[in-house]
Amino acid sequence: MSWPPRTVMRRASGLRTLEAALIRSGLGPVAGVDEAGRGPCAGPLVVAACLLAPKAYDKLAGLDDSKKLTEAVREELYPVITRLALAWKVVVVPAWEIDSLGIHVANIEGMRRAVAGLGQTPGYVLTDGFRVPGIPVPSLPVIGGDAAAACIAAASILAKVTRDRMMVDLDARFPGYGFAAHKGYNTPEHTAALERLGPTSEHRRSWRNVREFEGAASVDYPGAVLGDGSVAKAADGRVATDAVRAR
Repeated sequence: MSWPPRTVMRRASGLRTLEAALIRSGLGPVAGVDEAGRGPCAGPLVVAACLLAPKAYDKLAGLDDSKKLTEAVREELYPVITRLALAWKVVVVPAWEIDSLGIHVANIEGMRRAVAGLGQTPGYVLTDGFRVPGIPVPSLPVIGGDAAAACIAAASILAKVTRDRMMVDLDARFPGYGFAAHKGYNTPEHTAALERLGPTSEHRRSWRNVREFEGAASVDYPGAVLGDGSVAKAADGRVATDAVRAR
């Protein structure tokens, strides 16, 4: 058994440095995986995987970590990424599943499902920050990957835009909580709404600040709004998507 030839990292490639090196070593195509929504106390966790076509990079000059881009720029890049990607997949993990598994396990499972749902097997997978066991191809966790690898940056935009749209929809369904503004994060305005109105079924009960207001009148909600605007739920009324098992 012989090792593959040594790969030279060319910094001039910018966000393409990692992907370019892997492809030169015969390990392409390279998929990137990232998530949005680990920190909020309400709303889903959204995970995306993206396999960019080689020609896509020239048309994605503004690609960067989604957190560094404005909402308007992310919205502009989203359709370009989905049009130029060889394959992409977005997985929605609802609040009840996060409470059931814990945020880290839910995150790792979502990443595995996103890669499995690509429809095209990558030669290599780059994940943002976390090692993901169970991926059937070689993979590498990249700290700060959404600012270091184009495919991860593209995945971060897919995840962020999808989640933000869902939170805007939830804002219309749950008036008074301000979901469209804070996106479920624990801001003073969100805390005041929790104290006044109580948690909704989109709040994560495993978050301590949500449990503190469990005695307030909770708002019932029969299902979560998916990226396409539809509502999905399991037989017992809990939210489910094609990427999350209904337990």
